[in-house]
Amino acid sequence: MMDIFNQLLQGFATAATPINLLWCFVGCALGTAVGVLPGIGPAVAVAMLLPITVKVEATASMIFFAGIYYGAMYGGSTTSILLNTPGETASMVTAMEGNKMAKSGRAGAALATAAIGSFVAGTIATVIVTLFAPIVAEFAVKLGPPEYFMLMLLAFTTVSAVLGKSAVRGLTALFVGLAAGLVGLDQITGQARYTGGVPEMLDGIEIVLVAVGLFAVAEAMYAVLYEGRVVDSQNKLSKVHMTAKDWRRSWPAWLRGTAIGAPFGCIPAGGTEIPTFLSYATEKKLAKDNTEFGTKGAIEGVAGPEAANNATVTAAMIPLLTLGIPTSNTTAILLGAFQNYGIQPGPQLFSSSSALVWALIASLYIGNVMLLVLNLPLVGLWVKLLKIPKPYLYAGILIFATVGVYGMRQSAFDLFLLYGIGVLGVVMRRFDFPTAPVVVGMILGPLAEAQFRNAMSIGEGSAMVFLQRPMSVSLLVIVVAVLVLPRVAKALSAWRAR
Repeated sequence: MMDIFNQLLQGFATAATPINLLWCFVGCALGTAVGVLPGIGPAVAVAMLLPITVKVEATASMIFFAGIYYGAMYGGSTTSILLNTPGETASMVTAMEGNKMAKSGRAGAALATAAIGSFVAGTIATVIVTLFAPIVAEFAVKLGPPEYFMLMLLAFTTVSAVLGKSAVRGLTALFVGLAAGLVGLDQITGQARYTGGVPEMLDGIEIVLVAVGLFAVAEAMYAVLYEGRVVDSQNKLSKVHMTAKDWRRSWPAWLRGTAIGAPFGCIPAGGTEIPTFLSYATEKKLAKDNTEFGTKGAIEGVAGPEAANNATVTAAMIPLLTLGIPTSNTTAILLGAFQNYGIQPGPQLFSSSSALVWALIASLYIGNVMLLVLNLPLVGLWVKLLKIPKPYLYAGILIFATVGVYGMRQSAFDLFLLYGIGVLGVVMRRFDFPTAPVVVGMILGPLAEAQFRNAMSIGEGSAMVFLQRPMSVSLLVIVVAVLVLPRVAKALSAWRAR
């Protein structure tokens, strides 16, 4: 315990240097702005800014990306409450009650409970990350190649079968990513694979390029092609404060939301949608006066889901740092950012890059305080961002993405590839294919291949090696359960309905 505390103090010493504090502040401010602007989620922002990893020191840029990641979660509540346009799926539940509160003149109370709830949940979840991440990492160090391969298989199935609307589409997206991950030189034999004779392909397809194309370019093109001219009506912004009664009703909801959200962040079960809806349902059930829900807007219906959302987002750092498993779009892109620095998140990370990890964890505490200061007094300023005309916004994203990708290798081929991937992203969005499995497949595919080969050589060519070790068998059972149980549950409910 003392060891963790000492390492955290060293992390604070690193994170509190003027340059790192500046990166943290810029990340939080940019994240909030990104959350406020409807249609640009944290995944788009982090993907768009990935090319800076070429120029900026690792610790500073990871602190910067983390700031964008949870800053966007704070900002998303502003548009949900005032405009009823959630910036991303995580804010959908906030929009349901928050917008009703804004319509009945209580926008200020809704914004205040969202910001303070985010702070409370984010801080508690950061304490959980501080205490439990090193323990998980210690346990994970004991795993061998068979267990690692099964862990990656688990990441593949959960991200593809849970994140999308249908498992078939999710798995299709995953195979696209796995195929892209195979392009380039074979890690062991050094043979060129699937390069089509193009010299630029020998190094493999850049993960930054795929992330920027699938998230930023596709998002902008999709908005231009399909979203038309939507007229937003904005609710009036009242003074951002809460009455004593609002406080009394909010704090139990914040704690319950945190308790629901934190475990969901730790398991690779896909995103913040489930915990936020669960929290909303819990608050509705426990409310003394149920009539406000869906009519005037109940403050618990904003407080609980916002806390659950932020707890999930922060706790998602545990599987990312200790196992190298991303549980959302944004953590998948953060995994790519780590890899750009030649750092592989996983059990060894706490020993090989401990200074970076502890500075990142310390920056979560600092960022939470910064976000509270940025969000409560400055809501009026963020709301002004909503006046930016959409065409300028999307043009800006495309210019930024193009310049960033070209700046990496000064290669015209990369730009053709970028826009080709952007078109693929538009098609995927149009037909409801999730994009996260593509990134996860690309990043973890080559690693899974290497672990599979190592495991097979341990088993002297026999696949039975996966069934001879208790941990890899347990993981295999979980993988099968993830694929089979939802189908069984669906079939049972259909049978009962009949």
